[in-house]
Amino acid sequence: MLLWEWLSTPIDPARAHSVGALVSWHGRGMALAWGVMIPTGVVIARYFKVLPWQDWPRQLDNRVWWRAHLGLQLGGFAIALLALLAIIVAQGGVTARMTHSVLGWLVMGLATAQVLSGYLRGTKGGPTDAAPDGTWHGDHYDMTRRRLIFELVHKSLGHGAILAAAAALLAGLWLANAPRWMWIAQLVYWAALAVLALWYERRGPRPTTHEAIWGPKAPKEADRTADRAALRSVQPPRE
Repeated sequence: MLLWEWLSTPIDPARAHSVGALVSWHGRGMALAWGVMIPTGVVIARYFKVLPWQDWPRQLDNRVWWRAHLGLQLGGFAIALLALLAIIVAQGGVTARMTHSVLGWLVMGLATAQVLSGYLRGTKGGPTDAAPDGTWHGDHYDMTRRRLIFELVHKSLGHGAILAAAAALLAGLWLANAPRWMWIAQLVYWAALAVLALWYERRGPRPTTHEAIWGPKAPKEADRTADRAALRSVQPPRE
């Protein structure tokens, strides 16, 4: 009982923890979306393109990671939109007077840009999604300029949104004077994701999306020609 009383006490005992129903649902929705679903989707996309039990590169194009990433990101975005609607209704309009609300609008703007960028990523190509003319041409398969720009923008905006969302969530917890257990639960989950990410980072290089779908990249003809020339230069001349 003493432990639960301590956990249920607001983080700032000098203030009351009293918020309305809509504000509560706003906090719950944002915590679920940005505190759990979206960062989990990022970790899955980064480290689970090839599953631990998958016989890669003999087994290619495992789409578990893609479906999980897409479902968590779009599902989290939809929940965040509902949570945003809840706070707009509770406040009687759109406001951005506090650090929390400014960060929140920034996060939702970045999230919207992320969703739009996903639709602009270009064609896939390759043997799994050939072009209409039957060739393997595709923005991803050929890593065209469009795809390279998408990779840079999508990852940069995603990481920025995660960091801004973490700051917004912590600011929201403080603003609502949330009980200690909410702080602990959120921080412990983030710490678990960070430990998992650190463990996978220490394991060494991971297959890229391109390699996970199509296997290790074949060397370019120019590279093969250079390799053959180098090999001939070290071989003794024939008698």
